[in-house]
This record gives sequence, structure tokens and C-alpha cells, in this order.
Amino acid sequence: MRYLIHLSYDGTRYSGWQRQGNSDRTIAGKLENILTRMNGGEVTVHGAGRTDAGVHALDQTASFDLVKPIDPSDVMATLNAYLPEDIAVTSCKTADSRFHARLNAAGKIYRYVIRTDEVKDVFQRRYQWHLGKRLDISEMRLAADLLTGTHDFTSFATSTSSKHSAIRTVKRIDIRVKDGTVTLEYEGTGFLYNMVRIMTGTLCEIGMGQRSASEIPEIISARDRERAGMTAPAQGLTLVRVLYPETAAGGK
Repeated sequence: MRYLIHLSYDGTRYSGWQRQGNSDRTIAGKLENILTRMNGGEVTVHGAGRTDAGVHALDQTASFDLVKPIDPSDVMATLNAYLPEDIAVTSCKTADSRFHARLNAAGKIYRYVIRTDEVKDVFQRRYQWHLGKRLDISEMRLAADLLTGTHDFTSFATSTSSKHSAIRTVKRIDIRVKDGTVTLEYEGTGFLYNMVRIMTGTLCEIGMGQRSASEIPEIISARDRERAGMTAPAQGLTLVRVLYPETAAGGK
């Protein structure tokens, strides 16, 4: 039987989502260890987004199969009983046998938080980048508009494969300012490896006057990682939501 879970996690202590060898410092690894014991055999968990080391999730989704049917409420209760305190399953239901959390996703929303005040916020330091510099928000918004749309985002990815397209659609980049923080929210059909963090680093360089918004079309067309800006630190990034067509999961 196939299951779909929603979960939240603080990624500070983890090496990312994807299981890495025998390491138990991954989100998927923590889930799979518990589910394998429940199932009496190995379970592979497919996450909608393979978040990097240090990246958080407010509403990640994942799918997996269990040999014997177990009530979703019992699956959720067991996972939450044995997961560490920085990972929580927020819902669980059965899904259509053809459903796949990553392959059926229609889009994702990510949020990146930057603190521009000179003094860091010690209580939010794990969830924001303390840049400590003022940013030209108007110039950043001009650049964000130029990044929006369907483009080849090779320049904004740490690595790309010749076997897979680097063309993605960024539907919106919203920039909000409040109480010494700048929040960037990205919605797109999908994102390349480190794409959101590189776009954020580039936008911040523009906001600091180190480059101009007018450079964005040239950076995109260059298809060269060296042309874009720095990679923003992981701790400021959170996967906010995974988007699906209404009928994608089925189940109950």
C-alpha cells in the first residue's frame, strides 16, 4: 500500500534529505529506519524535494510503500513517536499506487529570509542569513522580474547534467521587508541544485550595489555558473509547500 505524508523539519543537524550511505544524519534516513522496522523489510521514501544540508522544510511531502496495510493514523503516530524532536509528520494518508511525491509535483514554493540589521537575531539565527547590510529593494525587485519566466537556469545551478534540461519556469519572486528582515518567496515548477540559493545570492549582490539588475538577461543567456552571484547560506532557506494537481494523490 502506498502512503503520502507531509512533514516539517529543522534541517540544521542534517546532511540533507537524501540518504547517504550508512549515515543516519539525513531526513529520509530517519524515516526509512523507522518504516523498515514497521514493514518488516526495506522501505524507500521518495521526497518531493531533496533539500540540501542545513535547509529546512515547513511542508515537505514524501511517498512510500508498505507491504502490509497499516492505518495511516498508526503510521503517523509511530513515526512521530520515534523521530527526533526536529522532525514531525503532520499528516499521513493512503495514496494511489501510481502516485510519486516528486514526479507528480506540479511546483514548489521556497522562502529565503535575510536579516539586514547590524545586530543578529540570536533566536532566529538558524533560520535566516545575517547579512547585516542594507539592500536596495527596488533594484532587487527589478532583477526578480527579469528572473521570472521560463529560462535555461544553468547559470544559477551548482551542477547540471547534459542528460537533463536546465529549463525551469519561475512563476513569481516576491520580496517583502519587515522589522529588519527581507523575505524572498519563490514559486516555480521546479528548481535546479542550489538554484534558489544562487538566485538569492545574486539578488543580494544587486541589492548591495555590487552588480546591476540589468545584468540578469546576460547572466541567464551565458549559461555559465561563474557569471551569477554567490550561493547564499543554507540556513535561510525553507521549503514552504509542494504543489500538486487536485487529483494527483488520490487515497484518503
